[in-house]
Amino acid sequence: MSIDPSQIGKPKPRPRRHKRSLTGYLPEVNKDGKEVWPKGEEKTWKAGLKSVSTEVPQITENIVHHVQTSLARQAYNLDNFGAYNATALAVRDDLIVNWNDTQMTYTRKAPKRAYYLSLEFLMGRSLDNALLNLGVRPQYEEGATKLGFNLEDLIDTERDAGLGNGGLGRLAACYLDSSATMELPIWGYGLRYKYGIFQQLIAPDGSQFEAPDPWLAPGFNPWEIPRPDVSYDVRFYGHADRTNKGRAVWSGGQEVIAAAYDVPIPGYATRTTNCIRLWDSRPKRGFDLQSFNAGDYERAVEASNTAEQITSVLYPNDNHSVGKELRLKQQYFWTAASLSDILRRFRNLDKPWSELPENVAIQLNDTHPTLSIVELQRILVDEEEVPWDTAWDIVTRTFFYTNHTVLPEALEKWPVPLMSNLLPRHMQIIFDLNASFLQAVEKKFPGDVGKLQRVSLIEEGYPQNVRMANLACIGSRKVNGVAELHSDLVRKTIMKDMVDIFGVSKFGNVTNGITPRRWLDQCNPGLSTLITDALGIPKTKWLKDLTLLKGIEKFTKDKKFKTQWAAVKRANKERLAHYVENTLGVQLDPNHMFDFQCKRIHEYKRQSLNILGVIHRYLTLKNATPEERKKAVPRVVIFAGKAAPGYYMAKLTIRLIVTVSKVLNNDPDTKDYLKLLFLPDYSVSLAELIIPASDISQHISTAGTEASGTSNMKFCLNGGLLLGTVDGANIEIAEEIGEDQVFFFGHLAPTVEGVRYEHTYHPVAVEERSPALAHVLNEISGGRFGDSGPFEPLLNTIRQGDHYLISDDFDSYIEANKTVDEEFADREGWLTKSITTVARMGKFSSDRAIMTYAEEYWNIEPVKVDERT
Repeated sequence: MSIDPSQIGKPKPRPRRHKRSLTGYLPEVNKDGKEVWPKGEEKTWKAGLKSVSTEVPQITENIVHHVQTSLARQAYNLDNFGAYNATALAVRDDLIVNWNDTQMTYTRKAPKRAYYLSLEFLMGRSLDNALLNLGVRPQYEEGATKLGFNLEDLIDTERDAGLGNGGLGRLAACYLDSSATMELPIWGYGLRYKYGIFQQLIAPDGSQFEAPDPWLAPGFNPWEIPRPDVSYDVRFYGHADRTNKGRAVWSGGQEVIAAAYDVPIPGYATRTTNCIRLWDSRPKRGFDLQSFNAGDYERAVEASNTAEQITSVLYPNDNHSVGKELRLKQQYFWTAASLSDILRRFRNLDKPWSELPENVAIQLNDTHPTLSIVELQRILVDEEEVPWDTAWDIVTRTFFYTNHTVLPEALEKWPVPLMSNLLPRHMQIIFDLNASFLQAVEKKFPGDVGKLQRVSLIEEGYPQNVRMANLACIGSRKVNGVAELHSDLVRKTIMKDMVDIFGVSKFGNVTNGITPRRWLDQCNPGLSTLITDALGIPKTKWLKDLTLLKGIEKFTKDKKFKTQWAAVKRANKERLAHYVENTLGVQLDPNHMFDFQCKRIHEYKRQSLNILGVIHRYLTLKNATPEERKKAVPRVVIFAGKAAPGYYMAKLTIRLIVTVSKVLNNDPDTKDYLKLLFLPDYSVSLAELIIPASDISQHISTAGTEASGTSNMKFCLNGGLLLGTVDGANIEIAEEIGEDQVFFFGHLAPTVEGVRYEHTYHPVAVEERSPALAHVLNEISGGRFGDSGPFEPLLNTIRQGDHYLISDDFDSYIEANKTVDEEFADREGWLTKSITTVARMGKFSSDRAIMTYAEEYWNIEPVKVDERT
């Protein structure tokens, strides 16, 4: 028998049979939709592995087992870190039982599945969340005590996962939690960053500087499961040779391996446990032995280092060409691997490609995963030989795009020369798509050159750029914003021409939400318990239907309830005060108003307005008599948030806050009435400490710039009142809880452009627009807080142009703060507002948001994972 060399290494065809799994054969589904099990296997399936551990002796036994076997340690040398790992592994055992059953259920029932592609998943810590969702926290608390440990100490030992930075990533994490809780077949796909974004450190002069955040440094993460059986090759560079029928062959260049790591995501009070699959980059050919033997040691590891850089850091600095290329590499590496995995799963269904949209929905969380649109077109046309137009029809019925910004400068673009070099075949496809798209637009709007220029996928210039938002729009079935105002602005501004082309029905809205499990029950257990007792229903019920919070509104006149409410708030403030004293050495009085602005540092979010307002308050107190100061409402103002490493103005804002705080906190005349803090290295776990302690939180973006915001929802859900502009989700929060519960100020979105026009063509000095602000700026420039030189560029953004309307909103902002002081002085009235706010926050659950996506966008349904018997 002769051997065909071309067939060596190729898998041999095998007859189709029932698929084998670890717990037995899987059933087939007959034409009536009923499961038909192979003989004797149904019993094996239903027996499976052990059930979730709920008894304390079993829990302690599992923990000790992992101490001795997984960690190879003994009780006499076990520290908190070892006890945390053993406990986490015991919990993970239970998660995996549910996780395996969930995946097997999806395989058996083959429902339509949705995939959430996000470059960030800001997960925070996992142990406490898993214990609460599994419903076994009390048992583990008792078990840890019996073993000589405190569960809270073990929880604090865990490091935050370095997989995200801001609201985009936290939203994705909330949506995955809600997907599992609502029993929806949804997976997330992201990157396994070795160093996260960065650890934020504050220098003595107040400057932010960045250090690596080696959250995986211990070499072991109990919450991820390596999948050595799941990996894909991803190509970069090379050349693309066109053949026929719109196809091409992409070859040469560099290949790297995408290796999978799975993170189970447990639902609350359900067995459904979904998954985030993270990709780690590895070299296709790692160590170059020939170079090593020749003495060229750097070249010997060059390929390995180059490949591993792709998943080293979240958002590498793109202020230079190397950083831009690495960012684009990240995006393609992640989308190519994710799409390969999604299509592998679809191929197992043995269905034609035309049915892909009926079985798969892919959600693009912002423009970062937009290359997956082009990648799917490439696979269908080049590899599966689907006709071009048919392939594009499949693509445009599979993807959905969420827009997160209306700021033109924030819409992602990539230089054509960079794209052509790194992804030559994809650049060909983009040019071809653009040509056919513009032809269709020209046919519909003949002679409208301006519209053609605005909607083109290619922005002309030197160099040309690929507009990723336009590509995401034309390649998606539906486009949505994340708050009613934002979605309306998307339709009327950045996507106005696209609305003309595709019709308004393509453009919808899904207002963001947050998971009440983490952002109330987990971070504020005292309030959660008080609410449960007041409602008189199980916690598992209202935490899955947040509209039931409405039931506590009747207690706004109940003195005992209000006393308990105030006690919970005070305990949370005392907890934060303890953290601040240990971290910064500053003592806080829990009787004072706690005022927060905690979010990514950005000019449009206007932390600069806040700090200038704090300086105004300080100057007012400084000039007051001792008797007048005693009448003031004491306030603690706290900032937290990271500035992008290359964002100069944002970093100057942090420096100004820290510099001013040193003066305020040490001034004997004012320190008892006003304190100012910047808490470094903001994270999910720090937010869980801050948010329950808030009396007031500030969400003060220039109107029309904030897409939605979710920190506003978190603070309000924990009984903190809202001071903000009429922007983003602030508007919908006010609609739900009542405008009398919110402190609004500033210009409205429709007037912003007119004000900016006046600044440009009819400029007026700051002294005329706002004498109070001019005084503050002059005090800074005059050296009140030390050398003003470093801050002049920041101050000049207000004096010259003032794009974000600081000077126009300043007086209104100061008046709103006066109203806050007056309201806070009425303690009974403030408590009533706090309770009312929480009672009316039911709309802002991520459960509601994810079900909207499921029903109105993806067309997927819940899939029940049966209880074990």
